[in-house]
Amino acid sequence: MSRQEAAEQYSRAQKRGRKCYKSCVLRGRYPYPQVLDEILEEAMTVGQVELGLAEIPLDQVVGTKTEGRRTSFSADFMPLLDVDTEFATKWIDLCEAHLGDEGIRDPVTCYEYLGRFYVQEGNKRVSVLKSYQSATIPAQVIRMVPVWTEEPEILAYYEFMQAYQKTGLYQVRFTQTGSFAKLQSALGYEAEHAWTEDERRSFMSGYYTFLPLFQKLGGDSLPITAADALLTWLKVYPFGDLREQPAAQIQKSLRAVWPDIRGLCQENPISVTTEEQEDPEKGFLERLFRSKVPTPLNVAFISDLLPEESDWARAHDLGRQYLETVLEDRVAVRHYDGVGCGPQADEAIETAIREGAQVIFATTPPLIGACRKAAAQHPQVRILNCSVSMPYSGVRTYYSRVYEGEFIAGAVAGILSRDGQMGYVASSPIFGVPAGINAFALGAQLTNPGVRVRLRWSCLEENALGTLAKEGIGVIYNLDLPAPDRTREAWGLCQVQEDGSFRSLAAPYWHWGSVYVRLVRMILEGGWDTADSTQGRAVNYWWGMNSRSIDILLAEELPAGVRQLAGILRQGIVEGTVAPFSRPLRDQQGNQRNDGTRALSIEEILHMDWLCDCVDGAIPGYEELLPKARPIVRIQGVYRDQIPPEKEALIL
Repeated sequence: MSRQEAAEQYSRAQKRGRKCYKSCVLRGRYPYPQVLDEILEEAMTVGQVELGLAEIPLDQVVGTKTEGRRTSFSADFMPLLDVDTEFATKWIDLCEAHLGDEGIRDPVTCYEYLGRFYVQEGNKRVSVLKSYQSATIPAQVIRMVPVWTEEPEILAYYEFMQAYQKTGLYQVRFTQTGSFAKLQSALGYEAEHAWTEDERRSFMSGYYTFLPLFQKLGGDSLPITAADALLTWLKVYPFGDLREQPAAQIQKSLRAVWPDIRGLCQENPISVTTEEQEDPEKGFLERLFRSKVPTPLNVAFISDLLPEESDWARAHDLGRQYLETVLEDRVAVRHYDGVGCGPQADEAIETAIREGAQVIFATTPPLIGACRKAAAQHPQVRILNCSVSMPYSGVRTYYSRVYEGEFIAGAVAGILSRDGQMGYVASSPIFGVPAGINAFALGAQLTNPGVRVRLRWSCLEENALGTLAKEGIGVIYNLDLPAPDRTREAWGLCQVQEDGSFRSLAAPYWHWGSVYVRLVRMILEGGWDTADSTQGRAVNYWWGMNSRSIDILLAEELPAGVRQLAGILRQGIVEGTVAPFSRPLRDQQGNQRNDGTRALSIEEILHMDWLCDCVDGAIPGYEELLPKARPIVRIQGVYRDQIPPEKEALIL
């Protein structure tokens, strides 16, 4: 009986093979398995490594080592020759053995290059098992190591080779560097942990639950791997769900994060919106026919800290109050303060949704993890997080371009500094901070060409402002003003007084109330669904002076001419006629960053990780930071992708 079944299997496999052959010919593709000897030149490798016996995934077996029997198989390794040939007889013999008690036990011999396998001995065994859609086959593997280059595929492969020493699995392949370390963290392992055999089996059990669901949603058509998609899923759901939840529930959760998975395929997954955009030609008609949201709109604010404990939380709470005052008849607002960033934050957002929240503002970057989970589980709720450069289409982010105000403060500092020496206290090396440092320095150069800016970091020392004052610096830019009612304190540009106290003279401040009013009005008027997230891109609102998201307070005692200059610069920034970085720029190493013929793009400004040549100081490394500064840098740091993940930390 098994011989007859084997012969019928050959007939079915042959039909599949001939169909594949014809399809390849019609599409102009090579119709046979690839031949490694024809692909690989000696100069493309640095040697070979015998890996010994391994269980390799059959879907990664794509060709043969030599040309040999290649015309006997179609590109998908299905047989092409007639049933009365010697080849077919041997294929059927192997198929009969596979159906019998012994099965196909002898390993094949193959070469591996860039994660793909090319069979040297055992082609028909591969063909038989592929015809039954088997997942793996035992193989003696010889790895061909490619020459190292900085091409993304080679970088990812070299990282895979290191990861293979820990996992022993070929199925775990990523397209983006740094992903394996994130997987270790997501699974609860230390970075250098080598997997045990039980851990491999457990992972593969979950992986093979996930794989067909990924493929069912069209994953095979995406230019990413199933491991890429799994890692995105693991940023929201625990790995244990793959073993404990029914397939239907897992598929539902996979659909919930599918927009973020598709975002991995985009060259630019984040759309940074720098101002409220309305098409001047179509704006009126578009707004007229938009589906407006019924009022009152239920809005919830989530804060990990209490307003009385944090200047940042207090500034956002003032913004909430401003929203309630301006749109009192159109919104119903609740706020949940001091919820932390762990499970309590998850529960606070769930509570807000149960109590009817249609819009949620989470006011700090560390809440992004809770926001992502809620967005996946409640796609009908509009969720926004106060952060920037987050590639998650389900959560929109908002922040302000405070560097515009710092440019003006720098121009004032240049006038007030008699010796051209001034100080700057930066917070942490996160997105936007280097832009603020450089904008301040360029503003100072505008009014004092020989200026030098001495840089200190509050993330490195507790009293950086005092340190600069002791060094004899008389004009110092301190941290940005959190709210406009704090002008009596040492915020923004300060002048050191004879008694050692500080007088604030020009302080950029965040106007969160304006941000909240504008975002809520956009939702009420039906403009939410016109943004790029509907096309799979994450939306980051990074607004500036032209949206009144930030502004600058000037001290009354400033000379009239200085105040007038600051007003001219402010108006120029609002109108777009003044741009801090539209001029020749060189960094501290002498590299030209702008020849002065163009404006830096918003992405170049946001992701700036260099300092101008008139700045004395450096961007600190992660290990240099005070412990309390590390969490925000891990989430929003300009070098966050280079920070090794920690198993207890949020995985981005």
